[in-house]
Amino acid sequence: MHAVSARRRESFVSVRALAEQAFSRAAGAPLVPGNSIRLLKDARENYPAWLDAIARATRYIHFESYIIHDDTVGEHFSDALIARAREGVPVRVIYDWMGGFGKTSRRFWRRLRAGGVEVRCYNAPTPASPLGWLSRDHRKMLAVDATVGFVSGLCVGQAWVGDASRNIPPWRDTGVEVRGPAVRQIEEAFAQMWALMGPPVPADSVAAANASAPAGEIALRVVATVPNTAGLFRLGQLVAALARERLWLTDAYYAGTPTYVQALRSAARDGVDVRLLVPNGTDIPLLRPLSRAGYRTLLEAGVRVFEWNGSMLHAKTAVADGRWARVGSTNLNPASWLGNCELDVLVEDDTFARLMEVMYIEDLTNATEVILDERTMVRRLAGQPDPPASGGGGSAGRAAAGLLRISNTVGAAVTNQRTLESVETRIMLAVAVALVIVGMLVAIFPRLVAYPIAAVAIWIAGALVYRSYRLRRRAKRDQREARE
Repeated sequence: MHAVSARRRESFVSVRALAEQAFSRAAGAPLVPGNSIRLLKDARENYPAWLDAIARATRYIHFESYIIHDDTVGEHFSDALIARAREGVPVRVIYDWMGGFGKTSRRFWRRLRAGGVEVRCYNAPTPASPLGWLSRDHRKMLAVDATVGFVSGLCVGQAWVGDASRNIPPWRDTGVEVRGPAVRQIEEAFAQMWALMGPPVPADSVAAANASAPAGEIALRVVATVPNTAGLFRLGQLVAALARERLWLTDAYYAGTPTYVQALRSAARDGVDVRLLVPNGTDIPLLRPLSRAGYRTLLEAGVRVFEWNGSMLHAKTAVADGRWARVGSTNLNPASWLGNCELDVLVEDDTFARLMEVMYIEDLTNATEVILDERTMVRRLAGQPDPPASGGGGSAGRAAAGLLRISNTVGAAVTNQRTLESVETRIMLAVAVALVIVGMLVAIFPRLVAYPIAAVAIWIAGALVYRSYRLRRRAKRDQREARE
């Protein structure tokens, strides 16, 4: 009997080791032990923790945010960063050009720079890279003094705080505070992005390999993805394949690919409790039917879908089998998986995963389940009105997810690769009308289309020549330096 038990334990340990190896290879990130982690819910818990860490900084502050809004909340953070910079603490900030477009003024960034803060913008369009803005730095992180790091789905803005005077509730979002050796991985992720836009971070401003002493007993991975790596995409499919009991997902801009949808469907059909919590409210009404176009395929396989009833659900989290959990910036759509720079923390700890599950159950008390009747999808609480739309800076993400759903529907209609749903009728009609209008314009005014296409082609050709010239110059310079 003891021999059998020993063999079972050995087999379990072997399977666990293989799973850890598979996770590490899929995500491209090692499992780092010896950390503590704190779950932070919404702006009411995240923002005060961030500001407190900023106020205590003595060596450096590294802050990376897809959007820092030029509003009251953004001003509060800029004041805090400027205050530390004026005390001689190096403060470095990265923001995304696309994320800040129309939301943050040049005056805001000039004020930060004048206050001593180093600011860099990711992928602003230039003559040498006219379409660079299509790749976005969607990360949200803060690292201070090699001692504490924060990773979340929250940008900086009033929408996450809400407006009680106008009866607008805050956005629902999730983040984590990390202490211990994994802080080094968070800071290295920032340093890699910083170096893409100019001189690298000084060596004394990145945690040394042994700078962060163990701060707890939690093992986690810091997954920093860049375009075309798809680390989280591979990992998501792996988790869906390995889940045995539960897989609970929360996502702001869900637009699953056929392979990912199949992974969720297979898990549900195998008896796994698969749930997907997504927002209902949106500031782009056209995208509401688009977001629901992919529900039926999931529902028919047994995946349970819930819509959040608050102003906006912006969190990107997952928890599986009360053991594995993810919190970060990556949405479940190809834009996040393949096109963006993202940052997530993957935790392998029973206690933290249970906290995530408790939070998920609490969220479901403010959500409505979508179910199938004989002909169509209905919300379980019939007659419940949709929540009010609210702004806040998520439009680009919603638009990207919407475009993906449109392309998926049109592709399916043209190639006849899957059965289309009735909810997709409006999408096909809208695209058909748009194509008719475009076709008529091309037929009647061919130059109206030809000239812009020619201008773009010449612009891209010029950019390629310029980049080729710069690379050749760099290669020759490197050769001269090697000879010397």
